[in-house]
Amino acid sequence: MTGTPSNMIPVKSTSHKAVIPFYSYAALSFLAAATLLLFSADAFNQHYFHPHTLAITHLMALGWGTMIILGASHQLVPVLIEGKLYSNILAYVSFILAALGIPLLVYGFYTFNMGPATQCGAGMINGAILCYLLNLIASFAGSRNENVHAVFVFTAALWLFSTTLVGLLLVCNFSSNILPADSLHYLSMHAHMGIVGWFLLLVIGVGSRLIPMFLISKYTNVKLLWRVYLLINSGLVAFIILFLYYRRPAIYFIPVAAVLVALLLFGYYCYQSYKARIRKQVDDQVKISILSVSMTVFPVLILIVLIIGLSLAMENSRLVLAYGFAVFFGWITAIIMGMTFKTLPFIVWNKVYHQIAGLGKTPNPKDLFNEKIFTGMSLAYLAGFLLFTAGVLCSCMAVIKIASLLLFLSALLYNLNVVKIIIHKPRTT
Repeated sequence: MTGTPSNMIPVKSTSHKAVIPFYSYAALSFLAAATLLLFSADAFNQHYFHPHTLAITHLMALGWGTMIILGASHQLVPVLIEGKLYSNILAYVSFILAALGIPLLVYGFYTFNMGPATQCGAGMINGAILCYLLNLIASFAGSRNENVHAVFVFTAALWLFSTTLVGLLLVCNFSSNILPADSLHYLSMHAHMGIVGWFLLLVIGVGSRLIPMFLISKYTNVKLLWRVYLLINSGLVAFIILFLYYRRPAIYFIPVAAVLVALLLFGYYCYQSYKARIRKQVDDQVKISILSVSMTVFPVLILIVLIIGLSLAMENSRLVLAYGFAVFFGWITAIIMGMTFKTLPFIVWNKVYHQIAGLGKTPNPKDLFNEKIFTGMSLAYLAGFLLFTAGVLCSCMAVIKIASLLLFLSALLYNLNVVKIIIHKPRTT
């Protein structure tokens, strides 16, 4: 293939230096989380507030999920608004603050020491998110193009900052008692602000743009996406109000129902995009991303069972652990695995070949990574995810340890392919 690949994200002005470090950090975080999971498997047979479980959860949520999304956003937001990223410098500062703050926070949870170092880490993460949010605000302000996808991303960023701010308060609350109740009391609210407000809104906002793009589909339905947007935000706001002022577990079915309807509508959107696709053969990366859309229903079903249990005054720690695992190692990880190998190869391809495109034949972006390693990663991941979930629900340590090893292998293969892409050297014929 010669020249710029077709059907790819349009070239924008964001420097690869504001994107690739986030991908690299996220890949290492995924490997670190899988390593901790391998050596702390026993924690998943205990209470969900176990220090090691908290450390792994935050490493997955911040180091893995959030860092790679922040990096990808610096490249994708200009595509959504058809403009430029306001500041690469703010992106660099955001990376540095988060890269330093996340290990401090994770180590604090792992040792369960919420002292000054952990509080400093939480504060640095808030600073990183604030830089990211300011960058978005300035980028949107400088663009004349407003669309539903950009609104999803901006609202998700607001929820992210709210989530990390609440997290900072919860960390400080361990030693200063600045909140009316203990930190464990607010854990559910904090978690769902991040899961629903940040991850779900962001994924739908970006996915509703990228999935049709990668499928080469002309399908669009802005009204449906606005309904999804309103359902998710109204459901999350309702949950927070009910949590703070009307703690009756049975009534949580209302916000959960709103989010579930939103997920079904988004699933319909993806299905229609798939039906209307021009490209009939779908590559494995997009298949995993589409699979991850259906995987969102699984955590919701677990959540419904949890609410039923709470309504009957029966809290089940195994279900809570399975729910959290299904969110971070299931849905979010599947999305990232699929989209990494659709976006990162093009970012690196653009860095390496943009100046010499047209001077000779250049490889396709998909040639920058190894398909066999990708397939092995996908199989190890899927088997590990299913086995680990079953092991947690059945409280079977042997299954959990086998599954942990498979997930570690998947993370290792993911890193091998990411490194292969990042260190790619130009070659033309």
